[in-house]
This record gives sequence, C-alpha cells and structure tokens, in this order.
Amino acid sequence: MFDLVAQSVFSGLLAGAYYALIALGLALVFGTMRIINLAHGELVLLAGYIAYTAESRFGLDPLAALPAAIIIVALTSVIIYLLLTRIRVDREINSLILTFGIAIMLTNGILMIWSADIRSTTSGWYLDSIIIGDTLFAMNTEILFAVIGVLVVGAVWWWLSKSWYGRALRAVSSNRDAAKLMGIDPRTTEILSFAVAGLLASIAGIALYSGKVIEPSLGHSLTIKAFIITVLAGLGSVPGVLIGAVLIGVAESLTATLWSSALQGLVSMLLFLIVLLVMPSGLFGRTRRRG
Repeated sequence: MFDLVAQSVFSGLLAGAYYALIALGLALVFGTMRIINLAHGELVLLAGYIAYTAESRFGLDPLAALPAAIIIVALTSVIIYLLLTRIRVDREINSLILTFGIAIMLTNGILMIWSADIRSTTSGWYLDSIIIGDTLFAMNTEILFAVIGVLVVGAVWWWLSKSWYGRALRAVSSNRDAAKLMGIDPRTTEILSFAVAGLLASIAGIALYSGKVIEPSLGHSLTIKAFIITVLAGLGSVPGVLIGAVLIGVAESLTATLWSSALQGLVSMLLFLIVLLVMPSGLFGRTRRRG
C-alpha cells in the first residue's frame, strides 16, 4: 500500500509540473491585464498539433517543432491582444466573450486542418519508462517536461523580478497610470506579456503532445485547468502557480489511485473552492489595501 501511495504522489508531482507549464501563460496575462484569456487552452493545443505535423510529415522530433510553434502561437497570441485593445466598453465581460469566440474559431480551425482524430507521439524514447529506486515508475517524457516545467517557472520568476521588462510588466499590473508617469509604455509591456504567454503555451503544447494525447475539443478543459491553478496561486505569484499545480496534480493522482479516476475533476474543484473560502486571495496572493 505504501508503494502504491508513493507512486501516486510521485506521478502527481510530475503532473503538477506539467500543469504549471499550461497555467503559467494564462497567469501572466491575467496578472498583467486582469483579463482571462479563454482561448489559452486552444493556443496550447495549437502548439501540440504543430509538433504532430513536424513529426508525422517531416519525421522531426517533437521538440524540434518548438521554434515554429513559438512563432505561430506567439503571433496568434499577439493578434488576440490587438483585438482586445479594440474593446472600449465593459472590458471585463466583453473580453471574456471575445476570447471565448476566438477559442471556438481556433477549435474549428484545428478540426478542419487536422480532423477529429486523436493524435499522440510515435517516438519510442518519449514513451519508454524508467524506474527510480525500484519502486517509482515514469515515462521519459514525464521526467523531461517536469524538469523543463520547473526551470521555466524559475526563469519566468527571475525575469519578472530582475529584468527591466519584467519589472515594467509588474508596474503596469500594479498601477497602469503610475507606470506611464515613470516612462513605461503599457501597450509595449502588454504585447510582451501576450508574446511570452504564447511562448509558454508553445512549450506546454509540445509537452502535451509528447506525453499525452491531443484532440480538437481538449482546449476548453485545458483553459479551465489553467484558470483553477491561476486562482489557487493568487494574483501575480509565479512560484504559487507551480505549488498550486502540484497540489492539483497530487490530489488528482491520489484520487485516481485510492478512489476512482472519474472523481479527479470533482476533487480538484473541491480543493479550488476550499482554498478560495479560506484564502480568497489565493495561496500566495496579496490582499489589496483600501484607501
């Protein structure tokens, strides 16, 4: 029983790092513009299909598709931002409607180009398993992208904390008008945040294709998962995204092992609601001062 629980926790930790890759781009945009990009899951899915095309038609490793995925997905993400800037009235609700419509368009575009068939990598190395300590099992792709996920979260946290553009982005998020007085162009930083979100979605999409299966209707569930993790983490907390993702991953894995895989979604949603009831600002979010 102990070995079974240990394997479940280990699998949940690996899944959490993968979930963090998916959620990080949404969290970045939400923290910058207070906008929930409901097309984020479709951007992740688009990158996965680009990796599938590179492997199936050109015989390339899925990771070799990363440059093409970054260009296409980041450009699509920036186009979404440019459309959002056209909204002048009721920005919050209208941005949800707009990004939801874009998500539907992307889903149907993927369906028209790649059909509704389920796709996954055929590379033997990604699907091969390794044994750690004679008790813990994982696929090579799970280990690879868990490490990549932790490194990417660390890189984004460093970029936001130490680089000029990262601090500018945080300044715009905190107080847009004050940032303008300091000589920061909010439009440039917001475009940058959407472009970086596209880059992160590209990495997440290739991880998704390499370790799981993809199909056109998957984007919606990816967006929901990313939103839950973003709210759990708290506004503006990059390390919180990783911790929130790990909590969701471990909770789902233990649920599937000890109870039923059909209850995974329910348990993650219950965890989400409990955290919000106890800590409305999220695990690491800051409560705004009034005055």
